[in-house]
Amino acid sequence: MKRKTMPEENGALCFENVVITRGGKPLIALDARIEPGDVLTVMGPSGSGKSTLLNFAAGFLPPAFSAKGRVTIGGEEITRLPAHERHLGLLFQDPLLFPHISVEGNLLFAVPQHVRGRKARRERVAAALAEVELDGFGPRDPATLSGGQKARVALMRVLLAEPRALLLDEPFSRLDPDLRAQVRRLVFGKARERGLPTLLVTHDAADAESAGGVLVKIGDPA
Repeated sequence: MKRKTMPEENGALCFENVVITRGGKPLIALDARIEPGDVLTVMGPSGSGKSTLLNFAAGFLPPAFSAKGRVTIGGEEITRLPAHERHLGLLFQDPLLFPHISVEGNLLFAVPQHVRGRKARRERVAAALAEVELDGFGPRDPATLSGGQKARVALMRVLLAEPRALLLDEPFSRLDPDLRAQVRRLVFGKARERGLPTLLVTHDAADAESAGGVLVKIGDPA
């Protein structure tokens, strides 16, 4: 019996001859392979197509755009899958924590359904908070957290969902410089630990330097 293709320890995230257009005009093109634990940075100014590329990978490409090419993870094509079946973790400029539930509630929301039982699910959340030095923060209201604490909770919410790859949409841009450096190290470190191929889109050269790996510049002035 043929076995369904599964990720090779997450597997590489590949963009195969991807071209995104708007109104027939090419916006961005990418042909790249991101190995598990590596980061590919796409850097360019606002309006250059960075977030559009990320939206295409995630399954949220707006109807105003058209795209050709394939996205695969571990050899499995995900281009035509609905967003919720792609199993990609997204971090945005804002933490986007649910304001009406506790920190623990935010994290419980991400724990996969295969983790059964309230006790087991809460243990996953407690371990995730301990991993980023937020032991005991479960009952807290997200509004009481600092910017750095919110960023750490947002990261662990993404990781608890067991993504196969990470997509980072300028997640450090709202942080002050010192905190930005700390959160960058944390995010890239966790991606390496878990062997997650990571796509970062940014306009900040310091983000690209911290990420290491391959840098693709787009939208440079003529």
